[in-house]
Amino acid sequence: TSLAITFPTITNIRLERRPDQTQLTTHSPTTTTTTTALTVATPSPPPHSTELINGKREGSPPPPLEKAARTVRQPYKLITSPLPLHVMLCNALDDLISNFVNRHPLPSSVNPKDVLAGNYAPVGELPPTKCTVEGRLPRCLDGAYIRNGPNPQFAPSAAYHLFDGDGMLHAMKISGGQATFCSRFVRTYKFTKEEEVGLPIYPNFFALNGAAGFARGIVFAVRVLTGQINPMNGMGLANTGLSFMNNTLMALAESDLPYTVQLMPDGDIVTVGRWDFAGKLTMGMTSHPKVDPVTGEVFAFRYGPIPPFLNYFRIGGDGTKQPDIPIFSFRQPSFVHDLAITERYAIFPDIQIVMKPLAMFTAMGPPMGCEAQKVPRVGIIPRYATDESEMKWIEVPGFNFVHSVNAWHEKGGEEVVLVAANVVPVEHMLERMDLLHCCLEMVRINLREGKVVGRRALSRRNLEWGVINPNFLGRKNRYAFMAIRDPMSKVSGIVKLDFDRASGEDCVVAT
Repeated sequence: TSLAITFPTITNIRLERRPDQTQLTTHSPTTTTTTTALTVATPSPPPHSTELINGKREGSPPPPLEKAARTVRQPYKLITSPLPLHVMLCNALDDLISNFVNRHPLPSSVNPKDVLAGNYAPVGELPPTKCTVEGRLPRCLDGAYIRNGPNPQFAPSAAYHLFDGDGMLHAMKISGGQATFCSRFVRTYKFTKEEEVGLPIYPNFFALNGAAGFARGIVFAVRVLTGQINPMNGMGLANTGLSFMNNTLMALAESDLPYTVQLMPDGDIVTVGRWDFAGKLTMGMTSHPKVDPVTGEVFAFRYGPIPPFLNYFRIGGDGTKQPDIPIFSFRQPSFVHDLAITERYAIFPDIQIVMKPLAMFTAMGPPMGCEAQKVPRVGIIPRYATDESEMKWIEVPGFNFVHSVNAWHEKGGEEVVLVAANVVPVEHMLERMDLLHCCLEMVRINLREGKVVGRRALSRRNLEWGVINPNFLGRKNRYAFMAIRDPMSKVSGIVKLDFDRASGEDCVVAT
C-alpha cells in the first residue's frame, strides 16, 4: 500500500539586487510580478522546530488575549494614506543608509542574495488548501503537524542572516481522511508595525555590524523616542520554536515572550497574542523549554547582555510561573539556546559563542562571536532550587552544544549523562555554517567529583536536531532520531540511533 500527499503549489519568490533597489520577483505558473513592498516568507532555515498536536485538544483553545484576525492577508502591501512626517523621515534615513553607508560588499553569510537562495527563497502565505491524497488516509489519524521557522516579510534592505526572518508556521492538518495545508506568519508586534509602514524598519540583530549596522541602530532609537515603536510591546520574531504547554500552543524566540497561536477547524493558523503567564514573565524565554512528561512542569530560562546573564525558572503544571533564579556564576553573556533536564536536575551550556554588545554599539563588529580562549562548561542545578547555591559548573573542553537530545541521572543522582550535538569548528557557527560538523556525544559527569568521567562520540555522521519519544524526556532512553546535515543548514536524511550501542560502535542503526 502506498500513500502520497501532494502539497498545493506555493509561489516562489526570487531575490534580485538592482543598482537602485532590492526587489523580489514572484514566479507562478500564470503570472510574474515585481514589487518592493511584497509580503513574503521563506522555507525555514534551522533550527527546525515542529510540534505534533493531538487533534482532540483543538476544542479547548486558550482564552484569547486579543481578538484574533481571521482575514486572509493579501501578498502585496499597498499604502494608501500618507505617513506621518517623522515616520517618513526615518524611512528616508534608512534608505540613505542602504544606498550610501552600506555600499561595501556584504559577506556571503549576511548577503540576502546568497542567504535567500535555493530552497531558502521566500514564499508567500497560503490560506487553508486541500491537498491531493493518493491512496487513503486512515480516519483514525486526527491531528496536525506544524513547523516554525524564520522568513522575511519584506525584501531585506541590508545585511540579513538566516535567523533574522519573521516567524512563519506551516501546518498540515489531517482529519476525516483529508489533508489541509496552510502557511501563516506569526503576527508579532514587530510584524504588524512593519506591515503598517510597508518597510522592514527593525534592524536585523544577527547582521548588526559595522557602520551601517550602527547607523540603523540610531535610526531605530529615533523611532522609539518619537513613539513609532514601543519596545515594551515586544521586539521578537517568534521564528524558532514551538511548544505545547499547559494545553496551549506557543511560537517562541528567545528575544521575546511566547506568542500563542490556534489551529482552527478549517486548518487555518491564527495568532492570538503574547503570553506573559499572568504578568509573571516580562522578558523573553528560551525557544526550547522542556516539558516533564510526568509532572507537566515546564523548565525554561532567559539570557541576555545585562547581568545576571542567565535566569532559570519553571512553570508549574497548572501554568503558574515560579520566580526567576538568577545565575550570577554565569560570568559573561554567552549564547545559551537550549537546556536539558533529568528528573532531578536542569543542565545548561556555557559555550564559546559569546555576546559582544560593546562591539555592536561601537560599530566594531557583530553582536556575537567566538571566544577562542574560553573553555566550555556545563552547569547543573537541582530542578527545584530556590537559588544558585547548588549550581555546579564543570569544564568540558571543546564541547559546544546548541541543541540537547536528552539527559538522565544514574547512580542515585551522583552521575548525570548528557547527549548533545557538539558543534565543530565553533568559530564558524554564525558565518560559515556550511563548514560545521555536529558530532553527537554522550558526556558522563560525576557530580561528587565535579568532573567528566566519560565522553565519547556516538556517530561519525554530521547529525543535529535530535528528537526522542517525549515520554522519556529527562529519563534514560534508548532511541533517538536525528537529521543528517549535509552541509549544515540543509538536511539530506534522517537516522535512528540506539544508545545501547554506545559502548564502542556507531549508534546509527537505520537511515
